[in-house]
Amino acid sequence: MLRFLFRLFTDPAYPASKYRDKPQPNGFTLVEMMVTLFILALLTTVVAINVLPNQDKAMVQKAKADIAVLGQAMETYRLDNLTYPDAGLGLQALVTPPAGAGGRTEGYIKKLPNDPWNRPYQYSNPGRNGAFDIYSLGADGAPGGENENADIYGE
Repeated sequence: MLRFLFRLFTDPAYPASKYRDKPQPNGFTLVEMMVTLFILALLTTVVAINVLPNQDKAMVQKAKADIAVLGQAMETYRLDNLTYPDAGLGLQALVTPPAGAGGRTEGYIKKLPNDPWNRPYQYSNPGRNGAFDIYSLGADGAPGGENENADIYGE
């Protein structure tokens, strides 16, 4: 056995010389290809069923995280200016440095993000339950809705 293994790894012509008279098959049979494609399709289906519903949840979570960051920037704006921006300025007030903010040369955020559905976040002053609201209209882009189409407000 050891002689066979030694010769197999040291003599590159050894396996070929042993079966020189038999033709070696090239490629795959149709059955092998069909079985492989079936297995790949089955795996793709299982992954798609388990991953796609989580994408909607991830988009909602990203919107909530963005709203929290914008809310923190809004609080910093209030500390510098003693008031929140009015609805006319909206979230754009966070990007440009305010005139009377004691030497601040930059805005409170570098640029306004879009929500996960590539629409701008909404701002209202006064808000439903507080001084202001930052929210996304959800997947459908319309007020109201249910599940992933529901409006997403900060906490």
